[in-house]
Amino acid sequence: MLTNAAGAALGFRTASHAYYWGLFGNTFLPSIVGGDVVRAGVALRQAGSRSGLLLGSLVDRVQDVVGLGALAGIGALLSPRALDAASRRIFLGFVVLMALLALGGMATLWFFPARRLPFRYRRKLVQVRRAIRATAAKPHALAAAFGLGLLLQAALVVLNWQLGRLMGIDIPLYVWLFVWPLAKIAGLTPLTQGGIGVREAAQAALFAPFGVGAVKAVATGLVFQAVIITG
Repeated sequence: MLTNAAGAALGFRTASHAYYWGLFGNTFLPSIVGGDVVRAGVALRQAGSRSGLLLGSLVDRVQDVVGLGALAGIGALLSPRALDAASRRIFLGFVVLMALLALGGMATLWFFPARRLPFRYRRKLVQVRRAIRATAAKPHALAAAFGLGLLLQAALVVLNWQLGRLMGIDIPLYVWLFVWPLAKIAGLTPLTQGGIGVREAAQAALFAPFGVGAVKAVATGLVFQAVIITG
């Protein structure tokens, strides 16, 4: 939906093929965005607009992070022990900062004086601007994609909550809404393959105030990774 909104003109079969190759690539590449490069590379030859494909992939990742932040915010509001008053302000400030950075990046691409660049780069920038214009003209597609992504992330939180219950972590679902999205955001750090280890360490630290031991927190994360990789 997002790449086609930007003008990539991908068929559903091609998009599915590229998407699952991207998920598979996440297993072997740094961070959880390494698969984004694989996904774009697989679909590149079939895309009607390369700029549209790359922009759509970028918007997809940005919406993913924003959705995770929204879920974590809901969990923080529902869980009185998740954040104290000062930490809540820091968390909300971080969310606002990320939104401003995203808007600033888009504005820079839009208003950058392309005429000062050599023709080769100017042509590429014009293509990017066309993709941005095409995406902005379809706000319904952006909203639908964001809603579906939020639903998917919420379903993954429920899945982890159920896995945690099976492993003896008996805490409310709203705590998972706070912990799991932030741990996944931590997995964006390009230190390990697929963010494995970084995400589990963050999960253990975030669970600590709720009385969940580090061993169970890490074990639940690894079991979830086994489920995802097997799938």
